[in-house]
Amino acid sequence: MSWFLKRIGLSILLVWIVASIVFLAIHFVPGDPAELLLSTSGFAPDPVAVEELRRRLGLDQPVLVQYVNDFQRLLSGDLGRSMKDDSPIIDAIARRLPRTLELIVAAGLMGILIGVPAGTYAAIRRGGLFDRVASALSALGLAVPVFVMGTLIVLLFAQTLRWVPAGGYVAFDRDPWQHLTMLAMPALTIGLHLAPVVFRVTRAAVLDVTSRDYVRTARAKGVGPPRVLVHHVVRNALMPVVTVVGLQLGGLLGGTVLVEFVFNWPGLSGLLVESVSSRDYPEVVAIVLTISILFVGLNLVIDLLYGALDPRVRRR
Repeated sequence: MSWFLKRIGLSILLVWIVASIVFLAIHFVPGDPAELLLSTSGFAPDPVAVEELRRRLGLDQPVLVQYVNDFQRLLSGDLGRSMKDDSPIIDAIARRLPRTLELIVAAGLMGILIGVPAGTYAAIRRGGLFDRVASALSALGLAVPVFVMGTLIVLLFAQTLRWVPAGGYVAFDRDPWQHLTMLAMPALTIGLHLAPVVFRVTRAAVLDVTSRDYVRTARAKGVGPPRVLVHHVVRNALMPVVTVVGLQLGGLLGGTVLVEFVFNWPGLSGLLVESVSSRDYPEVVAIVLTISILFVGLNLVIDLLYGALDPRVRRR
C-alpha cells in the first residue's frame, strides 16, 4: 500500500511541476501576450485595448500574484473563460475531452488486439512465413504517416466500398450504431499506427522470455505448452508491452490533431487548433494543461499496473 501511495504522491508533485512549467512558459516568453492577441495583419493594437485585456487576464499583476491566483482557480476547477464568447473553458473541455478519450481508447484496444496476438504468434513461429509477412507489414505501418493512413482508409471504406461515412460525429445517445460507425475509421487509423509498435515489442519480449530458465524448467516438468505460454511467457512479456502502450497512448493525447481533422471528429485536439487560430490565450493554456495532466495520470495508471503485474516492483 505504501508503494501505491508513494506513486500517487509523486504523480501529484509532477502535476504541480507541469502546471508551473506551463505558467512560466506563457509568462516568460518574449513579447506581451495581450499585444500578440490583439495584433492583426501586422498593425499595432490600440494601447487602451491592450491595457484592458491585460487587466482582464490579470497580466497587470505581479508574476507571483498571478501564479497564486492561477493555482487557486485550478484547485477550484476553474480553468478561466474563453475570449471568443466569455463562456467557461471547462465546459468546452468537458464536452470535447470524452470524444478524444473515446477515440484513443478504441484505437488502443484495436492496436493491442492486433499487435499482442500477432507478436506472440510470430515469436512462437520465429522465422516462419507469418513472422516474415507480419514483420514486413509492421515496418510498412510504421513508415506510413497517420494522416496518409487515414486518407487511404477514407478512400477505401468510404469512397470505394461505401461502407461507412467519410467523417463526422453523431452522439451515442442519439444514434448508437451511427456513432460507432463514425468512430470506426479514425480509431482504425490510429490503431493501425499503434499495432506495429505493439507487435514488435511483444515479439521481442516473448522471444526473450521463452529463453529464460524458468520457462525451460516448466517445460522439463511436463507443464503443457498452453499453460507455459499463458502463465509463464505471456504474463512476463506483458511488462514492456504495458510500458510501450502507455507511452504511445500518452503521445496520442496530443497527436490526434490530424486524425480528428481528416475525419472531422470534434475532439479536444480540434478545439486546440481552433483556440490557437483565434488566439484564445486562456483556452490554449487550459487545453495544454489538461493534456499534460492526462498524460501524467496515464503514466500513474501504467505504474500501478506494473505493481499489479509484478510484485517485485513494489519491493524496490
